[in-house]
Amino acid sequence: MGKEIVWSPLSENDLEQLLVYLNVEWNVSVVNHFLDELDKLVTLIANTPQLFPCVHKKKKIRKCVISKHNSLYYRITRNHIEILRLFDNRQHPSKLHFD
Repeated sequence: MGKEIVWSPLSENDLEQLLVYLNVEWNVSVVNHFLDELDKLVTLIANTPQLFPCVHKKKKIRKCVISKHNSLYYRITRNHIEILRLFDNRQHPSKLHFD
């Protein structure tokens, strides 16, 4: 059993917006496929948290590419893994913040 996963408020909001977008622009099948892939990767992160590369050494933030369009950013803490953001890779990187 892996570490506990904790979603930040920003990441929860990102997920909600992404699911709405997928449902409106595509369909429920695409939403379900995305959720299945996300679940697999979150489980993988919980069990092997250091698997994905560190992209911000000072803040200890790691990046997991979910698809060519979306990435998940997370941080390993002593007691859990914090999901920080779900980010659309097509956006300008300056829009990515972790506050």
